[in-house]
Amino acid sequence: MISYEPLFRTMKEKEITSYRLMKLGFSRSTYYAIKHGENISTHTVNQLCRILKCNVSDIMEYIDE
Repeated sequence: MISYEPLFRTMKEKEITSYRLMKLGFSRSTYYAIKHGENISTHTVNQLCRILKCNVSDIMEYIDE
């Protein structure tokens, strides 16, 4: 299972709110999809890494079920 918990930690560490993400061009619907654990594209991961200036591991992690 993919967890997006690292994203929320990274956002907190960098003091970036969901509102700020959206002001930087990130889609609100995509943010809510992530909040609900839905699938996202590699384009979205790339966009988050660019906006947050971080690595993929700062966005998501694999958890063995």
